Formats: sequence, C-alpha cells, structure tokens
Amino acid sequence: MIDAHVHLWRIGRNDCRWPGPDLAAIHRDFEVAELLEEVNAGGMAQALLVQSQESEADTRWLLDIAAGEPRIVGVVGWVDLAAGDAPARIDALSAAGPLVGLRPMVQDRADNWYDDPALRPGLAHTAARGLVLDALVRPRHLASLGRLAARMPALTILIDHGAKPEPGRFEAWAQAIGPLAAHRNIACKLSGLLTEQPAGEEDPAVVRGWMDLMMAHFGPGRLVWGSDWPVVMLKASYRQWRDIAWNAVAAADRPAIFGGNAARLYRLART
Repeated sequence: MIDAHVHLWRIGRNDCRWPGPDLAAIHRDFEVAELLEEVNAGGMAQALLVQSQESEADTRWLLDIAAGEPRIVGVVGWVDLAAGDAPARIDALSAAGPLVGLRPMVQDRADNWYDDPALRPGLAHTAARGLVLDALVRPRHLASLGRLAARMPALTILIDHGAKPEPGRFEAWAQAIGPLAAHRNIACKLSGLLTEQPAGEEDPAVVRGWMDLMMAHFGPGRLVWGSDWPVVMLKASYRQWRDIAWNAVAAADRPAIFGGNAARLYRLART
C-alpha cells in the first residue's frame, strides 16, 4: 500500500517559508525517519513525497531523500511551468532523482490560471515525460482545469485534496467537480479533507459525504488515498485519518485506492 501524499520540510532551509509559527503544531522540522514511523504504523508500505514550497531547491532536497530511501517511491516536485526554459528545468529535475509529477501551487491564483498560453510548453513536456500534474486547486479553478484536460488528453491530472471542498457549500463544490469526471485523464486524491473543516467542527460524516460523491463520479479506479502528513496533524493523527478513509471505502476497492491506482497513475517503478 502507498501513501500518495506526504510532505517533509526543514524550517528555514531548502527555501522553506511555510508553515509559519502561527501553525504551531507543524512549525518544526519533519524528517524522513519520523515519516516512515507514521507510514509503518498506518499500515502503508511506501510513500510519495510532495513538494510544499515553490522552489526547485525544495524539490531537489526531496529527490535526494527519495534516491536514498527505497520506501519513498517518487517525488511530486515544483518547477516554474511558465518559465521559457521550463522543459529544460523539468529534464534537469528528472535527471536528479525519481521525479514522478509536478505541482504548481494554484490554490491562491487566478481562477483561469490553467488557460495561460505561457504554460503550454511546460505542460506539454510534463505530459511527454509521463509525469503527473498534481492540481492544488479550489473549486473556482476547476473549469479552467477541465479546459486544460480537454486540450491535453495525454496529460494525467490528479486533483489534490478533492479540490478543497468548503463546508456548507456542498452543492457548489459538487457542481464544479462533477463535470471533470468526464475527462478520463483526471483523477482525484482523497487527501487533505479533514483540514478543510473549521477548527472544532471536524465531522467524519461530512468527509464521508465528500468521498462518496467523488466515488460516484470518478469510481474506484480514479481515486487515490494520501495522508497529507504532517499537515493532517492540524486536525487528527495519521492513523485517525487513515482509519476514517479506510472505513469509508469498500473492502474490494481498498487495494486500488490505497496503492494500486497511485502506482499506475504515477508510473511507479519501485513498488
């Protein structure tokens, strides 16, 4: 089984600017040894590192870790996809370690960010390299993301955290995310969902409703579980979130959602 969404950082190093001291529970260094303890306790055999900083230095650090640790099966990194030399930057990162995807941090950018023509060479090269585009977005970005999926059907897209549904706005989120299931190159991560709920109002039943809708649209073949550790610690332990998700998924679908789909979509070679 594979945890398809974990982070590591060293505060103030490798261009680490987030999290700040306002997030006291996670404002410290998180290293691979601690991660592997959590992964093991949660019943996961392997994990996929995902960038947390808009920095190639952060990505190169993660690639170095993955190259030396067999249980880290890949890295979803960052590169400036709008840069004129984005393809060359992607090639350089791919040569540095087991890069399996790229994640521009779009959640606070313009609604139509994916429509920018400057992104086309970088995104086309992402697809040509067989890399996944992780989409860190909010519901307002989904229409633009859908247009990208239609323009580039060879580009595999994984929507992180279910596009961050907002409590109390279920229908608006459902209407935004539903149409994206028509694009067969789009899948969704069941990650980061607990942290979208207001402090003190964490309700597994609400999360279950979000997961049920994603299952109805994308099916068990296009859903991938990730812990979002250590960010999940803002609301729950690694094991608590794993158990909520595990119990929400039918037994027959668990091998795919908790590992098989990640291995296929990210083309993982070391699983």
